[in-house]
Amino acid sequence: MLHHLSFGVTDLARSSRFYDAVLSALGYVQVWADDTAVGYGLCDREDLFAIKRRGAGARAPGEGFHLAFSAPSRDAVDAFHRAAVLHGGTDNGQPGLRADYGPHYYAAFVLDPDGYRIEAVINRCA
Repeated sequence: MLHHLSFGVTDLARSSRFYDAVLSALGYVQVWADDTAVGYGLCDREDLFAIKRRGAGARAPGEGFHLAFSAPSRDAVDAFHRAAVLHGGTDNGQPGLRADYGPHYYAAFVLDPDGYRIEAVINRCA
């Protein structure tokens, strides 16, 4: 359904360091960059997620919005959370099973440096 999504950020250098770390834990890489934005995905020039410098006008949506990144394993969810906290993110839910979402829903929740609510999740057996 979705082709890509982008966040407006206040400090592109800070945010790219954060997203380089957290998304690499999930197997995503920087697929393009310029002076105003950085794109992440799996293949060259094919971004699934981008951050765009918007300066002081950038605002994260409030309660009710979050972005969940697909993780290849529970270990990757754990690594995502560790990387987020080490690179300027704020814990918003330690890695673990979320029985309310299903018997195999393993996720971690953080706030990025601009306050965006993001998650890494794997929802399958084993």
